[in-house]
Amino acid sequence: MAIGPRLDLRLGQALVMTPQLRQAIQLLQFSNLEVQAWIEQELERNPLLERDDRPGEHTPAAPAPEETPPLADAREAVAAAGEVPLDADFGNVYDAGGAADGGYTPGAGGGAVGRGGRSDFEEDARDVEDLAVERRSLREHLAEQLRLSVADPTDRLIGACLLAGLDPAGRLALDLDALAGSLGCGRARIEAVLGRMQRFDPPGVLARSLRECLEIQLRELNRYDPAMAALLDNLDLLARRDMRALMAACEVDAEDLADMIAELKRLDPKPGAAFEAEPATTVVPDVLMRRTGDGGWLVELNPETLPRVLANGAYYARVSAGAKSREEKTFIAEHWANATWLVKSLAQRASTILKVAAEIVRQQDAFFRHGITHLRPLILRDIATAVALHESTVSRVTANKYIATPRGTLEMKFFFTTAISGTAGESHSSESVRHRIRELIAAEHPDAVLSDDQIVTILRREGVDIARRTVAKYREGLGIPSSVQRRREKAIPA
Repeated sequence: MAIGPRLDLRLGQALVMTPQLRQAIQLLQFSNLEVQAWIEQELERNPLLERDDRPGEHTPAAPAPEETPPLADAREAVAAAGEVPLDADFGNVYDAGGAADGGYTPGAGGGAVGRGGRSDFEEDARDVEDLAVERRSLREHLAEQLRLSVADPTDRLIGACLLAGLDPAGRLALDLDALAGSLGCGRARIEAVLGRMQRFDPPGVLARSLRECLEIQLRELNRYDPAMAALLDNLDLLARRDMRALMAACEVDAEDLADMIAELKRLDPKPGAAFEAEPATTVVPDVLMRRTGDGGWLVELNPETLPRVLANGAYYARVSAGAKSREEKTFIAEHWANATWLVKSLAQRASTILKVAAEIVRQQDAFFRHGITHLRPLILRDIATAVALHESTVSRVTANKYIATPRGTLEMKFFFTTAISGTAGESHSSESVRHRIRELIAAEHPDAVLSDDQIVTILRREGVDIARRTVAKYREGLGIPSSVQRRREKAIPA
């Protein structure tokens, strides 16, 4: 058998991922904030795109126009660029004479009008929401107290070095011996400065351990005594909820131990976290849902999150007519093709999101009417089959999307849960089973704490065929301790 190179011809089919197809797929899985940021970049890059700021328009991005532009040279440029022409009816996509067409609205004195109606653009029309309070960091907060309370320059330098070793929780992550060696001073002086700074606000900062952090706060409250010191020395027993061992170590009864534990719960183990935490962001839903007069549901896209852009057909016609070289015609044709494609893609994205959301609402109707116990099992294939889309498309559409419902603003992924078989042949949603487990444990009596086996028996009586290991997995996922730990906790008076 001869070995050597040769040429073979083979026929096959393959999906070619063009850049526009990749962008269309990305658009589906983008959140509304990501889409807005992406459109801002496109508006800067493409002179034939403009934002649709017309008042009273709350519709998805209009589909790309379909009437052929009366410019033969533009069509030739598109063909030269290797693009399929996306033609437009300019009267539908752009109102000629607007700001993007080079026109302006005359204000007082005939000049251009700024925000708020002034012609000199001097008016500050910002709302109260635009003026956020500047947040100080933990180091800035402590540095100010250091400047006010420490006068000695050397002690201030030591304090600044200690502040540099803070972690986000407010703990000190420095080796004091190494710091003393680098600064050329004694460890005793560093500990003296540290002791003064540990009385700064918030209480508990610059502690070297959790025990020291809690001790500082208890001393501030004048609640540190030998029993509390013993409790802090045995935090591992508290983590295991071994109340009998704790009562023996602290030499107190159950009632006193319960008071001491309640005192600890009121302390802050991470006093610096409040300074470093980012402000909570409000989730803006992509889809709105409300009940209609006939008892049904109305599903619509949120007009506040809909990106609205237009392909500026009049500007395209004007610059195309003035293009002289082949490069200019190609540049204009490519940007026009991208602009019309973007408008089409945004309209298709909005239509797909609405179609998938409406089908989710239809299939989870019982949940919206009766609550979490009626959430039915649902997988991507169920929605994909109903709306004639691929499962991957449904997965991208439901990613990072939220729907405002009468039961709160929920992520679309929330409605997709696995099925747990029932004793009578029906199926139950895993989320509703988790909710039922939480209810059973919350209602249990201190003298009759439910084990995982007992929960399995109750659920099977209610028609849910579930294994004990599944109950244990759901319970741990809910952050609920085992029956042994719950029995120890409930044995101590609240």
